[in-house]
Amino acid sequence: MAVETVKMSSKGQIVIPQGIRESIHADEGTIFAAMGSNDTVILKKIATPSKEELLKDLSSIAKEGKKRLQSIGIKESDLTRITRR
Repeated sequence: MAVETVKMSSKGQIVIPQGIRESIHADEGTIFAAMGSNDTVILKKIATPSKEELLKDLSSIAKEGKKRLQSIGIKESDLTRITRR
């Protein structure tokens, strides 16, 4: 694990050194969770799903929901009436 020294700017910004960015595959726009306690700050890279992955997951959820509704006898045409209640 690489350890480097960085300096915070007057705006509270720090630069993650290039070698570390490369080793964790962080590019511009990479999202991090920041946690701090006492004199320690931890950054955790957050993986964000692609548009294709999201669409695939939503499609799977919709299919499962449709199956469940059919199994209890609810039709798609019933949903508007049910949700208005």
